[in-house]
This record gives sequence, structure tokens and C-alpha cells, in this order.
Amino acid sequence: MSDATLNTVTQDPDDFAVQIADQIKTFIVAVTEVSRVEEPEEAVPVLLLQVSQLLLAGGRLGAYEDILPDERYEPDLGAEPDADGLRERFAVLLEPIDVYSEVFDPYEPRKAPVPARISDDLADLVTDLRHGLAHYEEGRTTEALWWWQFSYFSNWGSTASAALRALQSLIAHIRLNQPLQALDGLDTDQHAGDDDLAEEAGRVMVEEIAGPLGLRPVT
Repeated sequence: MSDATLNTVTQDPDDFAVQIADQIKTFIVAVTEVSRVEEPEEAVPVLLLQVSQLLLAGGRLGAYEDILPDERYEPDLGAEPDADGLRERFAVLLEPIDVYSEVFDPYEPRKAPVPARISDDLADLVTDLRHGLAHYEEGRTTEALWWWQFSYFSNWGSTASAALRALQSLIAHIRLNQPLQALDGLDTDQHAGDDDLAEEAGRVMVEEIAGPLGLRPVT
């Protein structure tokens, strides 16, 4: 059955839940492992693949009928693990390329780009997905699907999309031999301006990532 028809009653929702849960578990495990590698060139291609696959799960959740939880109030999950360690490891690993600019809502006219961090995005994704996974592993399948669908629309879908655009753009710039414009001085506690987003070429990123990836250096 195609994803376009997932909102019919002919598919067993438990099968759908298993597929979504498996994709989410795979993403969490893979991203956690990638956060422990030593060089950014080892991480970027894997992150591109994993975020792309996660967004497939998100698209399926988005195409599915509205999921309603079994109970009016969400059951208490107790203390949940934070993703600060993961965030910090990626901040160090991706330091030359961590900050990027993003337009939060493409349908809001003349919206200025804002700075974001890939490390923050990945930690936020894992946090959202783990929350639903905790319900799933306690046998609350409908609650898990509701949470994943709701948070896909409200947070992690746009976060993953932004991170994917940054990762895809990064690799595209290198493969197409187009230097990145360095975001010198731009950080997530500042508002991005035109001058911030148009500095000199990102030579550090190219030197640290393009060569080890076997891609063409900028000439």
C-alpha cells in the first residue's frame, strides 16, 4: 500500500506503528554513534542519510489520518534522559560548520533568516523522538503515534527539514566546487543580518571536510 493511502482503515495500524518505531529507533542509535566519531568528514554523509530517512517516517506520519490518544491526559513518563551530552559532542565535532542560517516559516513574507545549529537540531530531534518511544516501549502504541505525529507538525518535522537543508547544502557546495560563505560572528544568540551572511569564503570548512571526503578542493 502506498503512503498516499495510509489514512484508510484497510491497514493494520500496529504494522504502521512498528515501521515508524523501527525508523525512529534506527535514527536515535545511528545519530548517537555518529556523535562519537572523531572527524566531521565521517559524520556529515551519515547524518545526511539518517535525517533523510527520518523525514520519510515524518512524511508517512503527516499523510496518515489524525491520530487521537486513548486518554485525555498524557501518562506520566517520569524522568527522561536529556540530550545535552549529544548536543555538546556534535557542537565540538561540527564546530567549523555547526552554525547555519534558516528561514523559519517560508510562507511568512519577507521573514529574515535566523541562525541555527546542527548540533541543537540533532539533540532536539532525539529528545522529541525519545519521548514518543518511551510510550511505545510501555505498550502505549496510540499515544506514541499521536506524539510523533503531533510533534512532527509542531517541532521535529521543521527541525529535521532545516538540518537536512544545511547538510545537503554543505555537501553540495563541496561537490560543486562552490565555497561556502563563512558565517563569521553569527551565532544562535544573535539576529542574522545581510552583512553577517555574506562574509568571506568558508576555507576552514573546505580544508577540513572536502579533502578527507575525497572531493575536489576549491581552486
